[in-house]
Amino acid sequence: MIRQEYRTSPHWPALQSAVEPVWDAFDIGRIAAVAETSTRILLDLLGWLGRVLTVGGLPARSERSERLADLTAAAGAGTYLCGTGGMTYLDPAPFAARDIAVAPFLPPAAGIWASARRVTSLWALAHLGPAGLAARLRAHTAAPDSLEAAT
Repeated sequence: MIRQEYRTSPHWPALQSAVEPVWDAFDIGRIAAVAETSTRILLDLLGWLGRVLTVGGLPARSERSERLADLTAAAGAGTYLCGTGGMTYLDPAPFAARDIAVAPFLPPAAGIWASARRVTSLWALAHLGPAGLAARLRAHTAAPDSLEAAT
């Protein structure tokens, strides 16, 4: 389906080379492998230069909100960005105890982001290409009202 939907995109060669390792990760039989592979590839395509931390070896308690607070602290973050679904069950107390803010993630309502809740990164990559998407993301984070400026 992905090939059918996006193969006419001028950015299909980059997109195809990105999704093939993700398809291979499905053979491992663990959704975590698919999630990690797709995330790392997307970050690479966008030229992100940060580091990826994995949970293994990081100190964290087992209760859901405590674990997230512990991992956020271990990553050195001062804010935990939480999706709207997670906000319904997240206990803010473990975050407050570590002086970590909890911020709801809502996609921007303007420009290409207006339909962000209904599209995937594949759509954005196919329509904008890796360089175009990276430029749009950089422009958004540089805006005075961006999440980066708010946190």
